[in-house]
Amino acid sequence: MRRAVIDLGSPRPVWQVPAETVQAIRAAFGGEWDVVRVGALAVSDGDGAQASQEAVAAARGAEVYFGWGVPVEVARAARHELRWAHSASAGVGASLSPEFLETGAVLTNSRGIQAEPMADWAIAAIGFCIRGFHAAVAAQRREEWAKDAFTDGRVAVREFSQTQVGLVGLGGIGRAVARRCGALGMTVRAVRRRPEGRKPAGVSWVGPPDAVVDLARQSNVLVVTAPHTPETEGLIDDRVLQALPAGAFVINLARGALIDEDALQHRLNDGHLAGCVLDVFTTEPLPPGHSFWEHPKVLVMPHVSSVSDRFWERETALILENIERYRAGRRLKHVVEPKLGY
Repeated sequence: MRRAVIDLGSPRPVWQVPAETVQAIRAAFGGEWDVVRVGALAVSDGDGAQASQEAVAAARGAEVYFGWGVPVEVARAARHELRWAHSASAGVGASLSPEFLETGAVLTNSRGIQAEPMADWAIAAIGFCIRGFHAAVAAQRREEWAKDAFTDGRVAVREFSQTQVGLVGLGGIGRAVARRCGALGMTVRAVRRRPEGRKPAGVSWVGPPDAVVDLARQSNVLVVTAPHTPETEGLIDDRVLQALPAGAFVINLARGALIDEDALQHRLNDGHLAGCVLDVFTTEPLPPGHSFWEHPKVLVMPHVSSVSDRFWERETALILENIERYRAGRRLKHVVEPKLGY
């Protein structure tokens, strides 16, 4: 029988595949398929870089694999029998290994599935910054009633309608952020790999990635939503941070590697930047003793911007639609282009 493997267990309840989803996947494949659910818990954080022995054993001879990325061991076990692998994670950096590429399988991911909660998180982070919540948190730690700082101008606050947002990346997440910003009266500009074509709703200007310094000059809040690829790694460097207007904020919900963290810390310390909200870091978990933990201008979030109780509703719908397309020989949704890295 043709085999599909469901390796979507997780030690984190929000990411643990529901029994209803497993049943729906089995029903969608039909009786001619052997659909194996891996009982061992998978690594659902990041891009799925590890596999259990049970998953490796199940992957031998499998035609289809559903996981949190495609671990190297799974790709080795499946070899050329694998035809389609789906990642429930949006990031695919660890999945695009030489071992996986040698299988010749199609890889799909879940980009866009988490766009709505991540965009909600971004709006909350923007409000945290521009309304001075960062300063209030720092004052609370000092047990200081900081009303004077808010009313004499030391803590700069602005309205949403006065806010110039720069989006680095305009995929599903970036577009969802832009829609919300536009609805709240913010001016939104963005850079993306393909700037040509129609501007998404809420975006007044779109440029190429090499215009990111120009974007920074016009942004008092810079929001990073681009995927991690060789081209975007370190994209937000000191040139970009220095180009931001004095008192600007940085918000990162993409991947830590997109920002030069040393340069970011320098610009926070020298007073050029007013603060930042970071959901992702170069090293995760953020190591004990890291300066960001105690920095008065940094809000540390533990890579949770995508958390939502609607994840499996959306993820299941995507998987089922792609199973239907796969069985019909049609192009799958959200196919990853290995050369682009997303």
